[in-house]
Amino acid sequence: MKDTPKFPSEPLLPGIKSPADVKALNPDQLPALAQEIRDEIIAVTSATGGHVGPNLGVVELTIALHRVFNTPEDQFVFDVSHQGYVHKLLTGRNGDFFHKLRQTNGASGFLYRAESPHDAFGAGHAGTALSAALGMATARDLHGTHEHVVAVCGDAAFTCGITMEALNNVVSSTKRLIVILNDNEWSIAKNVGAMAKYLNRLSTNPTYNKVHHDLEKFFTSLPGGVEMNRVYMKWKRETKDFFVESSLFEKFGLRYIGPIDGHNLEELSKNLEFAKQCDTPILLHVLTKKGKGLEAAIAHPEKFHGASPYNPVTGESHKSTVATAPNYQDVFGQALTRFARADRRIVGITGAMPSGTGLSHLADALPQQFFDVGIAEEHAVLFAAGLATKGIRPVVGVYSTFLQRAYDQIIHDVCLQNLPVTFCMDRAGLSANDGPTHHGLFDLAYLRCVPNALVMQPKDEDELVDMLHTSLQHEGPAFIRYPRGAGVGVKIKPKPELIPHGQAEVLREGSNIMIWALGPMVTEALALAERLGTEEHLSVGVVNARFAKPLDRPLLFSHAACIPLLVTMEDHVVSGGFGSAVLEALQESDCPMAVECIGWPDKFVEHGSSVAVLRENYGLSPDSMFQRIRERWRHRQTESVTADA
Repeated sequence: MKDTPKFPSEPLLPGIKSPADVKALNPDQLPALAQEIRDEIIAVTSATGGHVGPNLGVVELTIALHRVFNTPEDQFVFDVSHQGYVHKLLTGRNGDFFHKLRQTNGASGFLYRAESPHDAFGAGHAGTALSAALGMATARDLHGTHEHVVAVCGDAAFTCGITMEALNNVVSSTKRLIVILNDNEWSIAKNVGAMAKYLNRLSTNPTYNKVHHDLEKFFTSLPGGVEMNRVYMKWKRETKDFFVESSLFEKFGLRYIGPIDGHNLEELSKNLEFAKQCDTPILLHVLTKKGKGLEAAIAHPEKFHGASPYNPVTGESHKSTVATAPNYQDVFGQALTRFARADRRIVGITGAMPSGTGLSHLADALPQQFFDVGIAEEHAVLFAAGLATKGIRPVVGVYSTFLQRAYDQIIHDVCLQNLPVTFCMDRAGLSANDGPTHHGLFDLAYLRCVPNALVMQPKDEDELVDMLHTSLQHEGPAFIRYPRGAGVGVKIKPKPELIPHGQAEVLREGSNIMIWALGPMVTEALALAERLGTEEHLSVGVVNARFAKPLDRPLLFSHAACIPLLVTMEDHVVSGGFGSAVLEALQESDCPMAVECIGWPDKFVEHGSSVAVLRENYGLSPDSMFQRIRERWRHRQTESVTADA
């Protein structure tokens, strides 16, 4: 009978100030450290939200990495890096800084080079680690130094085309690279496709690695065995696996070791030490349990991939006492399901985000009209283009920031061919806690310049349904952007209406100032108009622009002819955005008028506790916008008086 591990009376985690402190622990203290780390992650994320399951699954793996390697001299590159909380706790970021995880002035939810020298490479999107690590290893070789580079890739990363491109280049670029395949069978949703099935076959075949190990042991036991084994490994790849089938990774030139129990510290350390000595690229296939240590996270891995604050005992999300409107993602998913029931040509496509985009509604109701392609946004868009050539009406549900990855396909394959593909872009605007990798602040700029693109944003839930209906009747590419979270609470009409392309909506007339607002800024504009009228006695009108492309030029030019000041408002960077479109239209038509463009600055906006906090920091709070418009009006009046004089 095994002895029960003796846990120390004094906690270990508060004493971990750097990886050197991890190395100083005795092996029998490591299970206690692992438990303390899990307790800390649960305590913090239950209050702040965050990526719970991915981090609970890599506790032992991260401890073993820091026991064997020496950061920051050695470099770890975590794919996505949402599983970097353990790494942060072991590299001097525990305590108050970690307790404010994903909050203003607290730790980022991802690795961030500016946050610590131990963060060798920042990330936030999947599939980046292997290419980046290969570049770092190749640079090391060019410099003639000897540090180790370790890429920690989730199994879902191997559904990304960029990871496979990197895999194809490993042996031609470096002789020393360590790849950790962290296999928990999940990305955000359950992994799909042939790669997931292949990894499952590897992980459930205990004889695979034993056969290879026995053959290597046989060759190395012979005279000149080390060289014979090297020849054998090369010959085996080139002779189509004469003795036993090679893994896919060995066909790409990486030595495969696995599967390895990702929660066995001794086994992990032993294999990592072996990997350090290898003079060939090596892949360690590590099996982990997503959410280990929290039963609710194990039972509901998709929910706890990225969770809102929750009860650490029951796992139940904290319920708001304030009644809220439905989330935009659910409004979209339910409307699409309703439209797809009536028209079998309509299908939904997601890149491993069925719940996050709302497409889970379609998947549950009409699975034959739903496709999850895994974390492969480029393929999702090109797949949709192919469907559209055959009379299907594909709708791609995707986060704004993730659609950036498929920009070439948007231009070359969809818009150039003017194919009827609809893109419903969630998280347009800020994703406050997640930070710059997840803020959807650039889509208007990167779409507005593309011919044939119809680009729109609704002011509320009902208008979102109208826009989806409009896009499905449109014989060309359509892009609908909308923010994260709840709508404004308007009732959705039983029957949607078509919106004439490029037609804005005047919500309030004005003679001094007209505010042209897009999306959620319409509500802000109406409040500002009321306040400017009350406090400054100004006549302020509001236009719900609805379209960033095409603009309602006739309405815009009519305002330019008689309104002294025009204000644009958008939840997007000002550079290249909606305000820029208005300025360009006025300049092209030689319509001189004063324009004040309000939006996000030309910066990468950091993470913060809330959208309201970040807006306050960047001059987009209601008070700041009021002051800005008031001052611009007063300046405009001064200019007019001077000109008249």
